[in-house]
Amino acid sequence: MERVFIGLGSNLAEPIQQLRHALASIAKIPQTELLRCSSFYRSAPVGPGDQPDYINAVAELETELAALQLLEQLQRIENAQGRERTVRWGARTLDLDILLFGPQRIDEPRLQVPHPRMAERNFVLLPLAELEPDLQLPSGESIQTLLQRCPPNRLEKI
Repeated sequence: MERVFIGLGSNLAEPIQQLRHALASIAKIPQTELLRCSSFYRSAPVGPGDQPDYINAVAELETELAALQLLEQLQRIENAQGRERTVRWGARTLDLDILLFGPQRIDEPRLQVPHPRMAERNFVLLPLAELEPDLQLPSGESIQTLLQRCPPNRLEKI
């Protein structure tokens, strides 16, 4: 079993409901157990144009699936909830990212773990630290160190 952290985000079509529905779907992934989820946070959008605020959270799982198998399951959930992959960092109904997959470092065309931009995103780091305040990343860095270095972005716990 690998311990996995997933980032969740939505800024379209009732984002809080999108995240709740995604969590229910994640709980049904075979060979996977949803352990817990952080609080939800409202954050300023990152990316092009005038977008609505995002709702973000981090979920902790245990899975027997390989990382790419889990990614496929998460992308099925995104697609079922209307995810369209048109504009990078554009508005979306649902975004599910594998942030950490146990101690593994993965560098595949479809998946990079630890997530390559998580250290720049307080809307990922703060919910992750809420779940696991003493977390050490595969690099040896602590979540607290990353939070201290992270650029500020408007973030509100809801």
